[in-house]
Amino acid sequence: MKKKICFVVSAPSTARAFLKGHIDRLSEYYDVYLVANFQDVSEIEELKLAGYKSIGIERKPNMTADIKALRELRRYLKEMRFDSVQAQASKPSLLTAIAAKQAGIPVRIRIFTGQIWCNMTGMKRLFYKTIDKVTVKLDTHLLADGYPQMEYLIDQGIVKRDKIRVLGNGSICGVDASKFNPTEEVRKDVRVELGYTDENVVYSFLGRLKTEKGIREILSAFNILVEERPSARLLLLGRDEENCQEWLKDYPNISDGTKVNFYGFTKEPFRMLQAGDVYLLPSYREGFGMSVLEASCMNLPVICSDIYGMADTFVDDVTGLKCKVQDDKTLYECMKKLYDDKNLREKMGRAGRKRVEKLFPKELVTKAWLDFYKETV
Repeated sequence: MKKKICFVVSAPSTARAFLKGHIDRLSEYYDVYLVANFQDVSEIEELKLAGYKSIGIERKPNMTADIKALRELRRYLKEMRFDSVQAQASKPSLLTAIAAKQAGIPVRIRIFTGQIWCNMTGMKRLFYKTIDKVTVKLDTHLLADGYPQMEYLIDQGIVKRDKIRVLGNGSICGVDASKFNPTEEVRKDVRVELGYTDENVVYSFLGRLKTEKGIREILSAFNILVEERPSARLLLLGRDEENCQEWLKDYPNISDGTKVNFYGFTKEPFRMLQAGDVYLLPSYREGFGMSVLEASCMNLPVICSDIYGMADTFVDDVTGLKCKVQDDKTLYECMKKLYDDKNLREKMGRAGRKRVEKLFPKELVTKAWLDFYKETV
């Protein structure tokens, strides 16, 4: 009989986006189960699962819901007698660590994919750091999805060096270079669809549209750039979680919205990214900037903030440019430099794809996960 392993996440979209390749491969050797807050079973139909359980693990703190979820999770884990349970993100990781310990699960794994508390202060920061410290004590194996993040956790006193590791070169899932593969035909089609001409230099962003992702800095820097370079365009891909579109009124050169496209969420980032010429991620915090790797794989030069979570995703002056975090002036300078130098854009784009193909292909990352499970479970 195969051993049984279980992944716990709050949203099934997390499993689809980051765990599908691993689940597919692991299912050859283990019976793989998933716990998430399902709304519809169709959300997981493409995953090779031996079973699943819907438990109401919410992203935001909710004492009543959290206690209920903890009880349900503990009951399920005890009933199934899994050989291993793995979770990610603060809330699912805390609930899973407690429930799995109480249920007697022998291998309890957490992978750190970012620290929600890194830009917090005071009691709020202490509260969320304490949550991470609790999971560290309860779990048997700890992973980080990048080396800079691992060092940050060690420096902050969350975990000791001998208790945490990074699989492969980092990243939670790697990049499918066959899917994120730019073609001139697709680029032409999507640019025509979006109304861009050959004269337009398009800056793109992919992710949740909110303050901590640097959207205000993007709009501010672009507002300056477009006055000097009228052919510049901005493409924002992702859910607008803070009504960022309303912020345009604060920037006179783009307030009419004609040069900024709030496209919304896309299920085809590998297609939509091909509309761009430069990728932006001036984020305030990241565990590991996966979208930067995806953009680099599309031959796009990148502009990223100088935070620890970006350190492994690009090489400054080789695959992209570095701006200061929460600083629209240095972001503008980077945007202008790449606008004015097409050869540099193309050179950095090519270097970025080569780096992703060498260090972060999905096959390499999935093999590292499989080797880890064979060694551990």
